[in-house]
Amino acid sequence: LVRLVESGGGSVQAGGSLRLSCSASGFLSKRHCMAWFRQAPGKEREGVAAIYGESGFSYYGDSMRGRFTISQDNAANTMYLQMNTLSPEDAGVYYCAAVGARCTTNWNSRHYAYWGQGTQVTVSS
Repeated sequence: LVRLVESGGGSVQAGGSLRLSCSASGFLSKRHCMAWFRQAPGKEREGVAAIYGESGFSYYGDSMRGRFTISQDNAANTMYLQMNTLSPEDAGVYYCAAVGARCTTNWNSRHYAYWGQGTQVTVSS
């Protein structure tokens, strides 16, 4: 059974930074994609960043590139999202997702088989 647990959310002022973590258990190999999605109230779930376990190759949503950095610690089965220069538009529930396949760049949430419970990010102006 694959289990994903997010942590690191919280409240921050605009321009500030947060680091999210996603701890994974149950994976059998590095050939998986892990990703971050976010969802603000009244909006659709949006792809933020993704990373392929075997290669470490990463992908970013357009509005996150340059401000967010996704990384992984395969030994610890943990993925991170460093978020800098946050704005109120970045607020929402951030979800960790995973699938035993390569990443896709169309940010289709149905590609991912496993999801965490989410962690709230609040950004005040």
